[in-house]
Amino acid sequence: MMRAALVLAHRYVGLLLAGFLLLAGVTGSVLAWYEELDAAVNPRLFHVAPPADGAVPPDPLRLRELVAEALPAARVDFVPLLRRQGEAVFFLVAPKPGAALENDQVFVNPHSGELLGGRRWGDIGQGSTNLLPFIYRLHYSLALDTAGTTLLGIVALLWAIDCWVGAALTFPARRHRSGKPWLARWWPAWQVRRGTSAYKLQVDLHRAGGLWPWAMLFIIAWSSVGFNLQVVYDPVMRAMFAHQPAEELLPRRATPQAQPGMSWEAALANGRRLMRDAAAARGATVLEETLLRYDPGTATFRYVVKSSADIRDRYGSTAVVFDANTGEPRFHWWPTGGAAGDTIRTWITSLHLAALWGMPFKAFMCVLGLAVAVLSVTGVVIWQRKRQGRRATQARPTPPGISNAH
Repeated sequence: MMRAALVLAHRYVGLLLAGFLLLAGVTGSVLAWYEELDAAVNPRLFHVAPPADGAVPPDPLRLRELVAEALPAARVDFVPLLRRQGEAVFFLVAPKPGAALENDQVFVNPHSGELLGGRRWGDIGQGSTNLLPFIYRLHYSLALDTAGTTLLGIVALLWAIDCWVGAALTFPARRHRSGKPWLARWWPAWQVRRGTSAYKLQVDLHRAGGLWPWAMLFIIAWSSVGFNLQVVYDPVMRAMFAHQPAEELLPRRATPQAQPGMSWEAALANGRRLMRDAAAARGATVLEETLLRYDPGTATFRYVVKSSADIRDRYGSTAVVFDANTGEPRFHWWPTGGAAGDTIRTWITSLHLAALWGMPFKAFMCVLGLAVAVLSVTGVVIWQRKRQGRRATQARPTPPGISNAH
């Protein structure tokens, strides 16, 4: 009875999710190369010539001033601090109260301060400039914003559960008259038979294709719940693992504070000092700065670096958040080593984003995305074939003397 229930659950949940997972798999395969493809499609926004010999580039806060001067209707509360040879930097901007902006992302040459262009992230109406961000929106929310994010979060939750159901259906019976060990009887489920029919090949691809990358498939599913359905992810993970106190320490203000009480220069110096002291206390090393951001809703600055506690290839998430008026720290956040729940989340989200281990892992995640699409297609094909078989059986005439009443 239990196995029959699991079969029905896997069948109909799989059919319900197939279209969503097909889209997520194909778009995810592309997004494994998001940064590289985005730069290739938009070279004028992402690539810059090296500075002339002896040229002194403007510092990051001066770049912020230049953006604010060029866009008087914009709030510039985000300052990128990381620079890489040959790469532009981008600022996130928002309209001032009562104003309107065409774009929310502005690209700047860090060597000269020249504005290279902008875009409203994810708006495909702007053309190929937003091709990769639009694919990202499809992958994350079906390009339907909050409603789509929630829907795909529910899809991810069902997928995470179905990962366990699908694996359980490959298990052989605990006991068998052959006397073979359980693992030996399970091994055929991991194999793809050769020289068999197209249908059996699809069955093998679906079953073995789900078993070999099973751990990564579950990680992708559960991290998607973390991205899209925090109302489920957070209570589950917080019930099992410790987490660092963070955003709950930042109550939203009834009226946002438009400007910080301290200057941006003082904020940057304060963030550096607080991070240096915290890293020394933990025995951590600050490797490079990432960004400085002001939040009017909480009147706080967030200073972010890449430290020895970070695991991603690019960009750090080690952070200190401090009061924008007094400079007093609100909290420090460490991506690993701070609390088990945060360490787990850092690892599973970094794996999901293909942000580890360079090009080889990006290639693996690209192939895995295609595998998710194949699992979705083969699942539907197997269901159709079995459905046709059941209908053919029911349509056969009943031999004389045999009743259909049982």
